[in-house]
Amino acid sequence: MTNSEPVRFPLASGGSVLVEIETPPGVAHAGRASGVLREARTTFERTLGEVRDAAAAALAQFTAMSRTPDEVELKFGIKLDAEAGAIIARTGIQGQFEVKLKWRNGASIQDEEPESQPG
Repeated sequence: MTNSEPVRFPLASGGSVLVEIETPPGVAHAGRASGVLREARTTFERTLGEVRDAAAAALAQFTAMSRTPDEVELKFGIKLDAEAGAIIARTGIQGQFEVKLKWRNGASIQDEEPESQPG
């Protein structure tokens, strides 16, 4: 069973947001009184900005393909950690990303098909 605790992530514009963080069983934070909030080491915006940058890098790889897909869908989970910031979380048994690439048949392809001639 995992425990959780609130962690305060500061906002760049001031203020903060509380995020519930999972802590592994048996882990206790020494030197911190019960009920005292843990402070994250970075801002909420910077934490999510790192995830945005990772998503943009992945998207760039797929849009640089020789035949560019009409749609690219990246799906991944994010865990927030007071020490590490954002972590791309495992969303299934294996792997952290789900990627869907779609190509549509354009009208020009259909126009190139031979028309049947009356015989």
